[in-house]
Amino acid sequence: MQKLLELLVKTLVTNEDKVKVTVDEQEKQITFNVVVDESDIGKVIGKNGKMANSIRTIIKSIGAKEHKKVFVKFGD
Repeated sequence: MQKLLELLVKTLVTNEDKVKVTVDEQEKQITFNVVVDESDIGKVIGKNGKMANSIRTIIKSIGAKEHKKVFVKFGD
């Protein structure tokens, strides 16, 4: 899941080397924290948050197959 999330975010941003995805995994829950360059945060979130919601939907659907709750947070 982490690799897919990194791939999705890197395709959207200009500064691919500044993309950082960290994982906080607990028993039934996974939280991904996505950090990008300040100039790219708008591209990742999208208009009215549509891009961020789409990314979350994709990652959550994969997590559902593994019976885990998945959260994706964008920002610092």
